[in-house]
Amino acid sequence: MVKKKVVVAVTGASGSVYAKVLFDELVKLKDQIEQVGVVMSDNAKEVWEFELGNQNFKHFKDFQFYSKNDFNAPFASGSAKYDTMIIVPCSMGTLGRIAHGISNDLISRAADVVLKERRKLIAVVRDTPFSLIHINNMKIVTEAGGIICPANPSFYSLPTTIEEVAGTVVSRVLDLAGFEQKSYRWQEK
Repeated sequence: MVKKKVVVAVTGASGSVYAKVLFDELVKLKDQIEQVGVVMSDNAKEVWEFELGNQNFKHFKDFQFYSKNDFNAPFASGSAKYDTMIIVPCSMGTLGRIAHGISNDLISRAADVVLKERRKLIAVVRDTPFSLIHINNMKIVTEAGGIICPANPSFYSLPTTIEEVAGTVVSRVLDLAGFEQKSYRWQEK
């Protein structure tokens, strides 16, 4: 099995629980992973603390964290061969910058690299309702090869906690990223 090199970007959109659940799941999938690089915007750190009441993102020691302006991070270049980038949650501002090639921070630069190298970009957009600008930006990113995966949870697995609800989205994201995982499958025993 070829192990994955993954970039996880966390932006300041509401929905820090999605990033937290993704981090937890990636730790469980470490046998499928060579490297996880993480970049969080300043707003992402503030929203995490507000929504989750902690700074536990600092406790994921298996991951390599990079500052939002660290253009020396390996995934700022296609030569580092990071094969997957997950932006969770993905703010509409971040999506707009990616859609229009504005690489003014490490998140937008890494997304630009992933798209230009024809690798996998998964943007877990978290906003509602969508304006026509948002929809057009999602269209542009999709046409460039990205995957838009809105943070729309499912309920047929009968989740009972907020983390289980968020897990329905994260499970879908991990499937899209190509990970082998155990998760609820419709009509499977």
